Amino acid sequence: MPSGLIELIDSMVRQKGHAFHPSPVLFHKSGTVQSFSISFVFAILSTYHESGHGLAFFIAPNKNFSAAFPTQYLGLFNDQTNSDPHSYIFAIELDTVQNYDLHDINDNHVGININSVRSMQSYEAGYYDDKSGVFLNLTLNSHKAMHVWVDYNRETTQINVTMAPLNIAKPVRPLLSTTYNLSTVITNLALTGQHYLLAWSFGINSPAPPIEITKLPHLGQKAQSKTVKITLPYAELREDWEVEYGPHRLSYKDLFDVTEGFRDKNLLGTGGFGIVYKGVLPVSRLDVAVKREFIAETISIGHLQHRNLVPLLGYCRRKGELLLVYDYMPNGSLDKYLYGKDGKTTLDWTKRFQIIKGVASGLLYLHEECEKVIIHRDIKASNVLLDDGTNGRIGDFGLARLYDHGIIPEATHVVGTIGYLAPELARTGKATPLTDVFAFGVFILEVIYTVDIKLQGEYDIDEACLALKLGLLCSHPHLNKEMLISELMPNLSFSMLALMQNDDLNPYIRSQCPSEMGFGTVSTISGGR
Repeated sequence: MPSGLIELIDSMVRQKGHAFHPSPVLFHKSGTVQSFSISFVFAILSTYHESGHGLAFFIAPNKNFSAAFPTQYLGLFNDQTNSDPHSYIFAIELDTVQNYDLHDINDNHVGININSVRSMQSYEAGYYDDKSGVFLNLTLNSHKAMHVWVDYNRETTQINVTMAPLNIAKPVRPLLSTTYNLSTVITNLALTGQHYLLAWSFGINSPAPPIEITKLPHLGQKAQSKTVKITLPYAELREDWEVEYGPHRLSYKDLFDVTEGFRDKNLLGTGGFGIVYKGVLPVSRLDVAVKREFIAETISIGHLQHRNLVPLLGYCRRKGELLLVYDYMPNGSLDKYLYGKDGKTTLDWTKRFQIIKGVASGLLYLHEECEKVIIHRDIKASNVLLDDGTNGRIGDFGLARLYDHGIIPEATHVVGTIGYLAPELARTGKATPLTDVFAFGVFILEVIYTVDIKLQGEYDIDEACLALKLGLLCSHPHLNKEMLISELMPNLSFSMLALMQNDDLNPYIRSQCPSEMGFGTVSTISGGR
């Protein structure tokens, strides 16, 4: 092989890479796999302590791994081929992540794998000292080169895996030892390969030739042009925006652990702008929601502090992707209470009205009280989360736009949810506070739509009337261009006098409603919009 290291992956996203023996190897003789001995030197280099899921030496029938997944599948299998006896893959994994679904023993182990990413036998990375017999640990992602030997005996079908630091001779006692007839796994002509290596030696029916340690390529920055630039799935990237906007940064590995490897049992929900998992932080024992998102959401809410916004506790940044850590909202999203069919307790009117006021308060903060104007652009019941006190909190800032106060926003692609989009948005493409006000009006109508059906008449008629009129006003297609959320807040009062005494809002409502539309009961306003 050429001097230097093989570059397999050159970016910071989830990827896979392979290095193969240049030609197929004849393993079979008289119908059985011959004895073989393999020796190789590897090193895992990562910018930060967190590394990828590891690497593997493998023997396979062909080079086609286009359908294989990265991360825990090590670029060898996918969810369909994993555990398929017709995969015909024998592998030695060097694993740096504990996957609970695969019954990994820890996040630093070596395993023997047959047609699966679940090891048939594994042990913590290390070696047995020949003199003392004491087991000495090794750290796979320590940036240090290590030596691995794989031996197979045709007569006994014994597989031995041994490893040691680069300057230590091959230990007598192997790290792993098991028996398995590889004649049922390795095809007649097979390819050998590995994800990342400094040197490789191979022998059939004979020991692998020794590797000349002094001629190995250099590891480190001085030999950058010759260094394998491998993407480890935990590799992270820091950028300038994080200094200005970033809340507390967490490691990807920690988030992987607290969500138990993003297992389905911890899945809270899936939306158009992210997948959310539940987890528990190890030190504080705080319940959190971990969301895969984009940079826009962290920039939007990195500095925001308001009782009616879902708090962003921290994040993990990887190229093209963010993992956002929010305070966990135990009562879920509001839409489940409005439309759910699972028998969940219905919110009484007092809580509903409080939620409406809370969302209005959150919008007021975003539009007028922040350093920059923040347009959410996707206000709806499913994006309003309820904390343990059933207070409404605005979440999901994946579509949010920021601009300075007094600046006319530029036109952008029309985004949002059908039914909540302000009419002028389709014409101008410009998101303004009024586009959120329109969606807020539709949101109010959502909340009061099921009042008669689910509350069985147990609600405050005056407050329901007020909410209905505000909802109709906000979602009116010809809403006053100067109308701001701050003008609505005084009207969200338990007293109907607030509506009657508001000089700006009251005449507009009266001018848009039929003359017979009163302010007393809900039934009197059923005839107009």
